[in-house]
Amino acid sequence: MEGMISFGNKRTYDDFKKQISNPVQPLFDSIREFCFSLGENVEDIRMHRVVFGKSMTFRWFVDVEPQREGIIIKIQKNRKEVPQILQIKIGQNITELKEIIKDAFQTIN
Repeated sequence: MEGMISFGNKRTYDDFKKQISNPVQPLFDSIREFCFSLGENVEDIRMHRVVFGKSMTFRWFVDVEPQREGIIIKIQKNRKEVPQILQIKIGQNITELKEIIKDAFQTIN
């Protein structure tokens, strides 16, 4: 994806995908694409997770970590509050999750 900025170890998403189990891959990609749809964001690909932030100061709003049978998602609306942690399983409806992520994106400060 052109224009994306990666901090840290300069891993690409294609490199990262190799560690995601095949059954989890579509769910992970769906969440990732939804985060991109929210606006001009940056993606930081880390060793075991992908973090999405807002602005060059990288105030992150969602941290996505693949697991064997799902994904652990940390959502942050405010840097001073403890992030909300959700576990999403394969096949689970993510409509409500998308609303929570959208709200976090809009309110992160």
